[in-house]
Amino acid sequence: MTPQELRAYIEQAVRDALDGRGIQASGRSVPVNISARHCHIRQDHLEILFGPGAQLTKLKDLLQTGEFAANETVTVVGTNRRVFEQVRILGPVRKITQVELSYTDGRFLGMNLPPRNSGDIAGSHPVVIIGPQGALHLSEGCIRALRHVHIGEDDAASLGLKNGQMVSVKTTGPMSVTFNEVLIRVGKNAKREMHIDTDEANAAGLGMGAVGELQL
Repeated sequence: MTPQELRAYIEQAVRDALDGRGIQASGRSVPVNISARHCHIRQDHLEILFGPGAQLTKLKDLLQTGEFAANETVTVVGTNRRVFEQVRILGPVRKITQVELSYTDGRFLGMNLPPRNSGDIAGSHPVVIIGPQGALHLSEGCIRALRHVHIGEDDAASLGLKNGQMVSVKTTGPMSVTFNEVLIRVGKNAKREMHIDTDEANAAGLGMGAVGELQL
């Protein structure tokens, strides 16, 4: 495999990991999708990294309505000066800038990442983000995202689930595990979908198209 072919293969793997494709959920089943390392970004920070007036451009839609993987990527610099290049931004722009890494990613970068719900960055790990036009030196904003299930209001009500509730999800396959302390995130237009990071997926032997079962 040539270096160009290898790079194309890796980029496609990242796109697939961020694709958000799921199967139709029914009963207590829940599609399990794997979140590769990525970041969310504020508009003013986007313009620092990519230049005045910069806008995110869509690579592909994710499962949740209005969310997408952007073409734009950044470099994330760790405490030990190691870096991850081509970390993809997920759109649309947010009210906060946040980098989401796995536990293994954090170890590689010399970071002790706190497990947090998305958006809860107070007191989280500092991080440096570099774009083609500038850099951000953030005093907080790097986390390991809590595993969670997105679910719509009506769907949640039918299962007796409430926003912020913790549940368990059992996976299938030869390396089946039961994930405990899975956060329920109820949204008006949310589609049923579980998000785990690459460490969790590897531990359970899961790939794209995986399905779990809510333990209620």
